[in-house]
Amino acid sequence: MLLVVGLGNPGPGYANTRHNIGFMAVDAIVRRHGFAAPRRGFQGETFEGVVDGEKVLVLKPTTYMNQSGNAVGAAMRFYKLALDHIVVIHDELDLGPGRLKVKTGGGSAGHNGLKSITAHIGPDYRRVRVGIDHPGDKDKVTGYVLNNFAKADSHWIDPLIDAVADAFPLLVKGDDPGFMTRVALLTRPPESKTDEPAKAEPGGDGNGL
Repeated sequence: MLLVVGLGNPGPGYANTRHNIGFMAVDAIVRRHGFAAPRRGFQGETFEGVVDGEKVLVLKPTTYMNQSGNAVGAAMRFYKLALDHIVVIHDELDLGPGRLKVKTGGGSAGHNGLKSITAHIGPDYRRVRVGIDHPGDKDKVTGYVLNNFAKADSHWIDPLIDAVADAFPLLVKGDDPGFMTRVALLTRPPESKTDEPAKAEPGGDGNGL
């Protein structure tokens, strides 16, 4: 079984904040792949589904971000999961908006959700890092991540979240490079068409006469 954790803060007041892009991503996965209705469990909201023959449990901790490890640790112990069967989807300040990378292990880079999870289960779980960009000043980070996305951000958020849901089966299979490639292809801006040279009208001499 694969445990997929979306990080965020509970409640409608946080629903559209930058810190909640992990919640947004798993919500899209649940919708796209027909997961069961939510249940309460492991100090969070859980959804069960099967993707390409693999059982998947999606978990949205309701402990608030800095206590996310309580929920993840409880689910991991209950199902006796190894760390490579845990995927955490979270916001990433060190990636530009709309960029996505997958890695295993590493530090928390000041992310309180990751810090809490690592304290409970260790660092060697898989992470899907979803770029939200950096405000440019570390003193502005807290306000930045807890503020809502701007309306203009929807041009990259919506396609990215859809792409994550579309490519999710690759993540379930453990094909992290394939998952990243698929997301990149789906979110690539359309190429501009070059102007074609004017063509002569049938029967004309090309000079418009």
